[in-house]
Amino acid sequence: MNTDYHLPVLLEESIQGLDIQPQGIYVDVTFGGGGHSSEILKALGRDGRLIGFDQDADALQNVLDDDRLTIQPHNFRYLKKYLRLDGITQVNGILADLGVSSFQINTPERGFSFRFDADLDMRMDKKGKKDAASIINKYRVEDLQAVLGRYGEVRNAKSLAQAIVEARRKAPIKTTAKFLDIIGPWIRGDRNRYLAQVFQALRIEVNDEMGALEDFFKDAIDVLAPGGKLVVISYHSLEDRMTKNFMKTGNAEGKVEKDFYGHIHRPLKVITKKPVYPSEEELAKNTRARSAKLRIAEKK
Repeated sequence: MNTDYHLPVLLEESIQGLDIQPQGIYVDVTFGGGGHSSEILKALGRDGRLIGFDQDADALQNVLDDDRLTIQPHNFRYLKKYLRLDGITQVNGILADLGVSSFQINTPERGFSFRFDADLDMRMDKKGKKDAASIINKYRVEDLQAVLGRYGEVRNAKSLAQAIVEARRKAPIKTTAKFLDIIGPWIRGDRNRYLAQVFQALRIEVNDEMGALEDFFKDAIDVLAPGGKLVVISYHSLEDRMTKNFMKTGNAEGKVEKDFYGHIHRPLKVITKKPVYPSEEELAKNTRARSAKLRIAEKK
């Protein structure tokens, strides 16, 4: 486990939620520093299996030396495809620790943080074609406004989008420092909170995080064996809302669906009626856990 890469959040609670069977097959779709995976492996028997997904090449430096572990260097939105290529059609549990890792935030050249001057990147998969600079410099003003408003809940999204478009007419916006100069006059309320919302919006758009999450949930429902557990840790309201909706109704919108006979379609049974939050003890050790919410569901 590489705690320098990312300190695992809600570790004990998520492992308990998986209810690990020693001979079972489990998936950690956000391998990261291997913190959650190492605990899953401790609970597995000799014939158990763990498959880890991570699209970030840097995370693959943390791979654990254990023949029960298989790493898939891919986005978790392709969960079912790569499990099938590995000969797996059903699993006993899936863990997803969503959001950006401490390593990604603290590595200046990745461009995830407003604390460092760097190229505006924010790609979780460094092979991806779209980065933050391309969004800032190429999106139409109405599309920028939509991204800032929808994914960052930025209150003055329209004004900020217009300011960005005006600034880029003079020169391309390529670095964090230049971007912060443009944002500065438009900050409303707490500076750090406002900037976090703007950077979150861009990161979500760069990586199509909400589209990937929806694809993942659909695959997760298909590959979970009856009684299998889905454990999800989210960090902002958009992720948590989609997680809650999927667990409750089986779709991202939270719409109640019925079959021909009027029976309500609910593929999952919600285990956590309310989300589980980090303890005060954990928050004292890891302040980045403060926004975390854990939800658990079971395949019917």
